[in-house]
Amino acid sequence: MKIGFIGLGNMGGHMARNLASAGHEVTGFDVAGVIVDGVASAASGTAAVQGADVVITMLPNGQILRAVAAEIIPAMQPHACFIDCSTVDVDSARQVAADWPLSIDAPVSGGIGGADAGTLTFMAGGSDAAFAIAEPLFDIMGQKAVHCGESGAGQAAKICNNMILGATMIVTCEAFALADKLGLDRQKMFDVVSTSSGYSWSMNAYCPAPGIGPKSPADNDYQPGFAAELMLKDLRLSQQAAESVDAATPLGQHATDLYQRFVEDEDGLGKDFSAMLPRFSKQSR
Repeated sequence: MKIGFIGLGNMGGHMARNLASAGHEVTGFDVAGVIVDGVASAASGTAAVQGADVVITMLPNGQILRAVAAEIIPAMQPHACFIDCSTVDVDSARQVAADWPLSIDAPVSGGIGGADAGTLTFMAGGSDAAFAIAEPLFDIMGQKAVHCGESGAGQAAKICNNMILGATMIVTCEAFALADKLGLDRQKMFDVVSTSSGYSWSMNAYCPAPGIGPKSPADNDYQPGFAAELMLKDLRLSQQAAESVDAATPLGQHATDLYQRFVEDEDGLGKDFSAMLPRFSKQSR
């Protein structure tokens, strides 16, 4: 299959490489001029999509997605499937679908490590026809793909998932900071919580305490697997969506406020979102 891939950053580059390694003919474009092994380089987004059976985008936000879509859609083949793997607002996803019906919004979970290993989870919104085209590619780039519904449903699932993730990471970090001050050993804390009712992905798979549980960014001085500023972006999207449908999300809003303070006013910019632990460890009530 001939694939045009736009956006070869920390996530997209690995995803494009995995598709090329699986035998697909992948042509990529990134404004930063990124080169990916096995992926042919195009001079522009328009050039990358010409003659492609599938076009995949992995972009920073909805505004950029809409601009790129407006640029490349006139150059796409009539039968091409448009797969957007960015995390953007629901309205932007639906606008792309309105402009190109054979499209699917498919944001991902799993971070840079998952993109590299090909173990991402895809949350897809779009028609059955578009999902049928995209699913074999999802199987290469990830370990699971869920067809969540019509256009925009993938973004809705991602936003809800990451609102939960942001809030649970905060309370996991708070609990470790509290345990420290109560004199409870971190390993003992993990041994109890990871097999009790406090179990969560933030604790068990991505523990924010260095040297505890499976290896995580905490063991690498909080170098980002998922940057705090990206969590802030997703939490803001959750609150934008909540406002648009008049949904009460008080914990989601508080998590947004805490990450905003951490990223914009403290030292969280460029650190992993689990670096909330040293933040809470330094603070008093």
